[in-house]
Amino acid sequence: MEIDSLPTELILSASRESLGSITLNWMPQPGSYLDVAGQTYAVLERHHHYQYKIGGYKLHKISLYVKSAQRPTEKTLVEGRWVIGDAHCRFNAQSEIIRCAINPDGPCKGCLHYQPRED
Repeated sequence: MEIDSLPTELILSASRESLGSITLNWMPQPGSYLDVAGQTYAVLERHHHYQYKIGGYKLHKISLYVKSAQRPTEKTLVEGRWVIGDAHCRFNAQSEIIRCAINPDGPCKGCLHYQPRED
């Protein structure tokens, strides 16, 4: 089965409720964002499901565990990957999924808790 025709099931992470199946032409990684039916979701986990056919196992479908989210407007490139918020702040989580523990919804600009990272 070609990757551009791979069925992908969307599952809300908190409630395990299925949002249905879609077909994607790309392989979403945890931390990426997905727009479906006018709603934006953050991908938290990706599970592969294989099916045995003569000659071996083949990738059959993908399950994406997602949560409803807004695309972050603040991102910083760190060692080849994008993280949410200002990565130069001491409290930044250096994550594609969460900004920081103190101000997880942001924005970083003007945050009272900003402290430069000591690396």
